[in-house]
Amino acid sequence: MSYERERIQELIEIENKARDLLATAEREAERLPIQAELEAREEIERARAGARDEARKILEQAQAEDPASEIMARAQERMGESDGLAAKNLEKAVAYVLELVVGKA
Repeated sequence: MSYERERIQELIEIENKARDLLATAEREAERLPIQAELEAREEIERARAGARDEARKILEQAQAEDPASEIMARAQERMGESDGLAAKNLEKAVAYVLELVVGKA
């Protein structure tokens, strides 16, 4: 009888361990989707933050380049004006020199 009681006790212990393992597995099964969703949300937020940083950098670069482009355009415009004035003054200078040469001749 004692052998049978030991065997029954062993079976009860095995059954209890099996129930504990099953309960642990069920809790883990419930936890995994929640954890996966949280990790996915964190990854999405990291990606969004990275995209915001990249957009900010691009915007800053574009704003930094804009004044440079504007300055370059103004400088080219002024160079064009200077070229026009130089051409006009050259015409006056040539006319003056011709007048001097023709007047002395």
